[in-house]
Amino acid sequence: MSKQSPFAREEVMEAYLDSLLKEPETPEDVTARTARLLEQASQQMTESTLVSVEKQGLSQNTEEAIAQEVASIIETSKFEPVTDDKTTETAAQTESREEKELSAASKTKVPLKDTLGFRFQALFFEVAGLTLAVPLTTLGGIHQIEKIGPLFGKPDWFMGVMLHREAKLNVVDSAKWVMPEKYDENLAQSLNYRYLIMLGESLWGLASEKLVNTVNLTADDVKWRESTGKRPWLAGMVKEKMCALIDVEELISMLNKGLSSNDQTP
Repeated sequence: MSKQSPFAREEVMEAYLDSLLKEPETPEDVTARTARLLEQASQQMTESTLVSVEKQGLSQNTEEAIAQEVASIIETSKFEPVTDDKTTETAAQTESREEKELSAASKTKVPLKDTLGFRFQALFFEVAGLTLAVPLTTLGGIHQIEKIGPLFGKPDWFMGVMLHREAKLNVVDSAKWVMPEKYDENLAQSLNYRYLIMLGESLWGLASEKLVNTVNLTADDVKWRESTGKRPWLAGMVKEKMCALIDVEELISMLNKGLSSNDQTP
């Protein structure tokens, strides 16, 4: 039986992303709006409905090719990828990294739109039927998900730590973090995380089910968020692709503070 996507219809996904871009009056408003959208979707779904990646017929070999392409692009840029061989960090180096991240977060934030330029590339990947996009300039690399060791005393969206070349990578349950209002036992059981999308130079990675593609975009392709406040991680919506564009710097800052996607940043 095919796994159904809660965002099987484009209009439902567009409405959901639009609701994320807007500033809700109360958390109750968000929950009520989401419930209405999910009810509309459930009435129109069929067993034959597949997620967007499945519609394109992408094979595992294709996904591997995407990962290799992304790695090649990152390696030829000024950005140093996480996938490169690195020596084990000392405690002092780790502390220095965290201090730099917190210091950068405290500075005046330049909107992502202004840092990317008019033309940029992004990696599209999928989580529970929702497509997310990360600009390649802020992508740290892609890893196959292997054994994850759980840690106690962490937020519920923190899946645990994955060892990769002696580095301890923090794995985020992307579905639970991005859309907690939709997350339930059925969704949890349906998830099949296979890839870890690394965020910048941090040790944070988003668990992903499928790699979609690398896409050339322009600033005009994005419906940019117009206000600040809740969900600073959401830079905007790629209109024709119906996906959320992630502000990686803001996302890293929120993860460092233990915040979920709907939490208000200090």
